[in-house]
This record gives sequence, C-alpha cells and structure tokens, in this order.
Amino acid sequence: MSTTPALKVLVVDDSNTIRRSAEIFLKQGGYEVLLAEDGFDALSKINDYQPDLVFCDILMPRLDGYQTCAIIKRNARFASIPVVMLSSKDGVFDKARGRMVGSQEYLTKPFTKDQLLHAVQRFGANLTGAV
Repeated sequence: MSTTPALKVLVVDDSNTIRRSAEIFLKQGGYEVLLAEDGFDALSKINDYQPDLVFCDILMPRLDGYQTCAIIKRNARFASIPVVMLSSKDGVFDKARGRMVGSQEYLTKPFTKDQLLHAVQRFGANLTGAV
C-alpha cells in the first residue's frame, strides 16, 4: 500500500450525469474527487481545496470552461494545476482554443473510465514527483 495521499481531482460540469459518472470512475481509481457545477463554483473549490488536477467542461452557463481555465492559469498560486477540457465537440478549433487558454489535454464526451483514468495517471505522475 502506498502512503502518499490520493490525488485530488476536481470535475467541473453543469451536467449532473457527467459529474457523477466522472466521480464514480475516479473514486474507483482511488482518487479524491471534488465536484463543481460551473466555473464560479470551480474557482471557489480550487481556492479552498487546491486540487491536483481539474477536468473542466467547456459549455457551461455564467462562466464557460475557456474562461475558467484562463482564470486558473492567470493566478500564480494555481497556474501549475493541469486542466483537462471536457467537451462534446471535438473540432480542431475547440482543441486549439483550449490550448490557448492553458489546458493540457482535451477529452471528448462521452469519455470512458479508461480515458479519464489515463489522463489522471499522465498528469498524476508529474504531480507526485513534484510534491
């Protein structure tokens, strides 16, 4: 058994179904999961809990995923947190726009458990060594 604490993963999506699916998949992978239903909720949770990784939907009311990611990346305290964009659109423009605001990865919904866990493992490996 590893004694390192579980990575904290924040899932931001206005769809309850997507949030719950991601929560189940991530908890099965042994991760601590935080949930937010929009960008404002996400920014509050990031400030309070400082997650190790953020999965962020693009199309959300009030503050979309691009705006949320840009705000995270502009804040020196949180700029190093990897952000993975989630979207039902998988166009080149959407992916490029995600990269422009600082996201590290892009997952198309609906995602599989394996895709989600693989993304966490990819970024988690970088994080555990950096602590």
